[in-house]
Amino acid sequence: MRTFLFDEFSEVSAKQWKQKIQFDLKGADYNETLVWESNEGIKVSPLYHQDNFEALEIPVIKKQYAICQSIFVSDEQTANFLAKDALKRGATTIQFEANEPFDVLELFKELVIPAETGVHFKLQFLSESFLADLIAQTKGHKVFLNIDLVGNLAKSGNWFYDLKQDHSILENTLKNAPELLSTLSVDASLYQNAGANNIQQIAYALAHANEYLNHFKEQDALSTAIEKIQFQFSVGSNYFFEIAKIRAFRYLWKLLCDDYNIKDAATVFVTPSLRNKTLYDYNVNMLRTTTECMSAILGGATTISNASYDVVFHKKNEFGERIARNQLLVLQDESYFQEAAQFANGSYYIEALTKQFAEKALNLFKDIERSGGFIKQLFEGTIQRKITESATKEQAQFDDGSLVLLGTNKHPNQDDKMKATIELYPFVKTNPRKTLIKPIIARRLAEKLEQERLAEEA
Repeated sequence: MRTFLFDEFSEVSAKQWKQKIQFDLKGADYNETLVWESNEGIKVSPLYHQDNFEALEIPVIKKQYAICQSIFVSDEQTANFLAKDALKRGATTIQFEANEPFDVLELFKELVIPAETGVHFKLQFLSESFLADLIAQTKGHKVFLNIDLVGNLAKSGNWFYDLKQDHSILENTLKNAPELLSTLSVDASLYQNAGANNIQQIAYALAHANEYLNHFKEQDALSTAIEKIQFQFSVGSNYFFEIAKIRAFRYLWKLLCDDYNIKDAATVFVTPSLRNKTLYDYNVNMLRTTTECMSAILGGATTISNASYDVVFHKKNEFGERIARNQLLVLQDESYFQEAAQFANGSYYIEALTKQFAEKALNLFKDIERSGGFIKQLFEGTIQRKITESATKEQAQFDDGSLVLLGTNKHPNQDDKMKATIELYPFVKTNPRKTLIKPIIARRLAEKLEQERLAEEA
């Protein structure tokens, strides 16, 4: 019979712990002194105990996360070489990004993608003929097309063509897709990078996905569509909150699937947030992305694509991409995170956060559905307004120093000069144009401060 280390100690109840804490406070109020509230309205206690423990049934992830290398396709031969090199150096899957059609055969020439992880695409255009060619030329691969009509509307303010034509292309693509093809995407990373809080991100991802579910239910193709959705999230540096965010989403997605009488576990593609990345003291970005990738793993991400430390101001380069990839390899091979999606199970604090996130996000999701759905709220400007309110609050906290980005608004190195090293414009670009709705714009917290510092550089 096993003897546990603490068996000789008597159990202490949650009530006894709280009484001891209250005694040590010497009359100060427990809630006012030690309980704090997050921007989402989550109350965080100093004490979590088995007496108050209630775990949600989070779907089990049975395999380790895939390490993804993102490659932009401007030249097929170059992208092909970079993909082969990344796979040779430890990546287990590739995401190809493109703004226009490309030669699929040239891109995939002698390229061997691991069958269990597949290959991802992030296309900034919608072409039925190109998609048909892509599907035909990638047979034998597990392909994630990641078509997101609603996400494009939210980001650009317009459909690719119009509502009817966009959905027609999507429906035809679904019909022509091979069995292992994952077609749809719900890109919730936009909401995080624009400043939405964690509750909003979860609820918006669900409501965003539900637009597709409702559409395909009407087309009598729901079971086909729901199995072909991949969710994309960005994670910030609030370590435990980000773990709870992904776990709460996975739990709620299961509830939503149950409501449609379909069994499906969420496929979650995660990238670190750009919102908290900085131009100055940029090496701190490596620390941020490390904890963010850890949150993604513990939350149950199926695929992770890390961001390089210089992503804000440098073009993609071999050194930055290698460091980003190696961060994931170190976590997977040297830090015992191979199959860590269940490590958070049973943690009283994380379980309590997950439960609060799930409850609040579910209520917000229901409010969106009662008011007509996600697209309706986009056209009314409600989603944009709520994200702006959250982003403005967070920006004010950064500006007054209560939200700290080390090396930027706390302990900055005033001798740090960046003007000569910038290869990419690191701030929000404005492109006035006619749109159907107000687009949701991603914005980094440090932009205003960095612009002021750049202007002062000699």
